[in-house]
Amino acid sequence: MREMFQQELSELQDRLVEVSELVTEAISKATTAFGESNVAMAEEVIENDAQIDDRALSLDELAIQILARQQPVARDLRIVVSALRISSSLERMGDMAEHIAQLTRYRFPEKVVAKGLRGTFKKMGALDVEVAETLTKLLKTQNLKHADKLRDIDDEIDALHLSVFDKVLGETWGGTPVDTVDATLASRYHERFADHAVNISKKVKYLSTGEWASDGTAPIDLP
Repeated sequence: MREMFQQELSELQDRLVEVSELVTEAISKATTAFGESNVAMAEEVIENDAQIDDRALSLDELAIQILARQQPVARDLRIVVSALRISSSLERMGDMAEHIAQLTRYRFPEKVVAKGLRGTFKKMGALDVEVAETLTKLLKTQNLKHADKLRDIDDEIDALHLSVFDKVLGETWGGTPVDTVDATLASRYHERFADHAVNISKKVKYLSTGEWASDGTAPIDLP
């Protein structure tokens, strides 16, 4: 029974990695579509979000079955419960990628953001892809150096996010109201994508060390 339980826990980890890989593909295509106004690629991201949702739901069902059959305790219980919460965060990351793709579709054939902000969003997109790739490595290896890297990348994205608001609220901003709304929404989606990844990394750190994140805060679930 114990051997079977360990196999099920291993399958949970494998499924988390699988969902994370799908999220990485989604954000990579979404940010490329966003920058290039590629509506076909944007549509692909939107259509494939259902696959991320299905895989996350399947993972949740496995975790619930493990809870019912095995009644784990202590660290094993934390692993299963954390898998449920990580799955939820990964699903939300997929939603953020879908939202970025939807903005691309809504504004096609025009680009979503004004010319003066395109360089900023190119950087944010590249960092979000790096976030997703680093998160997948963390879930595969449990190596906490990847969690530290996620925190550092998130700081860069936060700074870019603030710079977008400084730009659209500045006196020299010449964009239309639609430009302002699109820029603030897109920036929020990019920033929230990274926030969910950092939230996951805190859960992984807790499982590895038994302690909350070094900033003194417990992991929280983001909407």
